[in-house]
Amino acid sequence: MIKNLNLAYKPLYFRKTVTQDMLSLDTLRKNGDIVFVFDEIERQINELIRCRFPAGWVSPEQFDGYVQALLNGKSLDEYGVWVYYPWRKTLIHVLDEQEFVEVRTNRNQLKITEAERDTLANKKVGIIGLSVGHAIALTMAMERTCGILRIADFDELDLSNLNRLRTGIFNLSVPKVIIAAREIVEIDPFIQVEIFPTGVSHGNYDDFLGGNGQLDLLVEVCDSFEVKIESRICARKFRIPVVMDTNDRGMLDVERFDLEPERPIFHGLVDDLTREKLDMLSEGERLRYLMQLVDAENLSDRMKKSVPEIKKSIISWPQLASEVVLGSAMTTSVCRRLLLGQPVLSGRYYLDMEGLASHSRN
Repeated sequence: MIKNLNLAYKPLYFRKTVTQDMLSLDTLRKNGDIVFVFDEIERQINELIRCRFPAGWVSPEQFDGYVQALLNGKSLDEYGVWVYYPWRKTLIHVLDEQEFVEVRTNRNQLKITEAERDTLANKKVGIIGLSVGHAIALTMAMERTCGILRIADFDELDLSNLNRLRTGIFNLSVPKVIIAAREIVEIDPFIQVEIFPTGVSHGNYDDFLGGNGQLDLLVEVCDSFEVKIESRICARKFRIPVVMDTNDRGMLDVERFDLEPERPIFHGLVDDLTREKLDMLSEGERLRYLMQLVDAENLSDRMKKSVPEIKKSIISWPQLASEVVLGSAMTTSVCRRLLLGQPVLSGRYYLDMEGLASHSRN
């Protein structure tokens, strides 16, 4: 059923009221593809009823009546949907999509209203770069900030990634897009995930940003200087807003190309850099532009000490899990507000935890 299990990232859905689905499940069992089965549907039904009657004034007889009304003649085994995760060889029984989302997002209210939840369910968010982006994608999935996540990264997991990427050592050498996609649908099997396992480049920017339904928002958190520039040039063409987290001093960039289609990329910090000029840059020129882009004078002291050591005593830019997690929370919060049409202005913002923590109080 799955040609390459190492690259599988989409769950399969089965309903026991459908004859063909029952036959497919039987085939999986006979082939030894189902090793684990989790069936907690009764607990989920009970929680669904509690969500609909939060005051709790329900007698046992009334509660049983609500259960029977939900089942509507079906057995517990037939109710809802069975979700199969090929990479785990696991079959899980859950509520069907509408009820699943209702229960899973119940504790979002009223910080996120039902109407806002339904609006966000129709939004498409793209994320380029899945080290920092992995944390952002999972936070968005947990909060259900969107209904479709389109993720891009060409890289596979290395041991050095595990200082800030929340996954296990059993995923070493697995493509980062596959790891992220699997973890998203293990949280919520009804969120759609679209993957670009070769990353983004000249040949597929239009496809990533505009194909199969244009993105409503782009989150760019990759290491490539060229991709940072090119993705913004293309996003501006499509009038897609861009958000970037740098996880140093809590720096967050917002570029509202949807409202300001003529806005210079990176707030004009690299305004003289064109797509054509990008290919001709030397390594030194690229570093100079990168320092302009990140506003080198405003980097943290530790980052300033690290930059001269890149490719000398350290491999690349230092990133800490605590700062990545903080950045994912900030990014998700800003993206949610932007997608809901709440006021979010273009600009560069800081939430400097180091400065806050070291501030003495008399």
